[in-house]
Amino acid sequence: MKFLRGPSDYSQEPPRHPSLIINSQEPFNAEPSRSALISSSYVTPVDLFYKRNHGPVPIVDDIERYRVSICGLVEKSMELSIADMKKLPKHIVTATLQCAGNRRTAMSKVKTVKGVGWDVCAIGNAIWGGAKLADVLELVGIPNLASITPLGGKHVEFISVDKCKEENGGPYKASIPLIQATTSDSEVILAYEMNGEPLNRDHGYPLRVIVPGVIGARSVKWLDSINIIAEECQGFFMQKDYKMFPPKINWENIDWSTRRPQMDFPVQSVICSLEDVTKVKPGKITVHGYAVSGGGRGIERVDVSFDGGKTWVEASRYQKTEIPYVADEKSSDKWAWVLFKAEDEISENTEIVAKAVDIAANVQPENVEFIWNLRGILNASWHRIHIHTEHPDN
Repeated sequence: MKFLRGPSDYSQEPPRHPSLIINSQEPFNAEPSRSALISSSYVTPVDLFYKRNHGPVPIVDDIERYRVSICGLVEKSMELSIADMKKLPKHIVTATLQCAGNRRTAMSKVKTVKGVGWDVCAIGNAIWGGAKLADVLELVGIPNLASITPLGGKHVEFISVDKCKEENGGPYKASIPLIQATTSDSEVILAYEMNGEPLNRDHGYPLRVIVPGVIGARSVKWLDSINIIAEECQGFFMQKDYKMFPPKINWENIDWSTRRPQMDFPVQSVICSLEDVTKVKPGKITVHGYAVSGGGRGIERVDVSFDGGKTWVEASRYQKTEIPYVADEKSSDKWAWVLFKAEDEISENTEIVAKAVDIAANVQPENVEFIWNLRGILNASWHRIHIHTEHPDN
């Protein structure tokens, strides 16, 4: 018994911030408002960090007796407590997590998609603390930079205790390649802290994995076991969900085996200071938002147009206060979002548009129609705000 269990009903859910916008009550899925997301700080407060659950939130019955097992294709298995984890060097990483379904609601306006209807705030930036996964794997005989174990293990599978209907009541699980797990620079950690405090229940207490630069679906919460396996995880959320299909694929002709599980998220930017349709008075207008790219790729530029894409201004970019942001500099957080600000004059009805470019010159696609997919994931199209100007009566 691991003293961490997934309830069969929703009668013991944790308290949540009353301002969260609830997209699904059971299981609980919610996001903050646009203004709250970026007005709080560069680091998202825990209470305002989006909540993404697939079942009832697990419960710890006895934290002192909780153990996570490391097993599978290793020469020696092991069980570790939180106290054991804390004996290893503590690693701190500032990383943005983003649900693959962020901005799904906008994609669904083109054609209905399946999934929780997220606006633009299924994303958050936090300071995570814990043990590097590479250090933990060394305890069971897997050296740094290993891509295969002597017994043939090539992937690291993370298994939770939550009960998911998609797994027929079984646990949520996902995996990453072993080489990613054993590469120290990937900064994959087994986190027990979020923003300097112990994880709360919604965010994976007592232990979760954080896989920076990758869609949130791979950062498994409420860890029960870490399994070294030969092939990638065969769980529902790796094999029959979170895959990117072209617009022509529908539920009648889909073949899940033809696509790989999605890992890195694409370059993305969103204006958060305005709603999709906003009324303003003519004059100077300032917009704020976030930009982020997967795989640790920094943001080279954020372009904002105040006339529907005819002309563009380059937004100012920043992370930490009073420290200039330069992509790939050591002073910048490579796994974290960048906040941006731009301003211009408007005199008539218009469309404000944002698009970001990362250091690999990846740029957001112009239209959501071109990237529509039946699960509504990875909507990274240009973000558009429709502005109606209010002129005083003559």
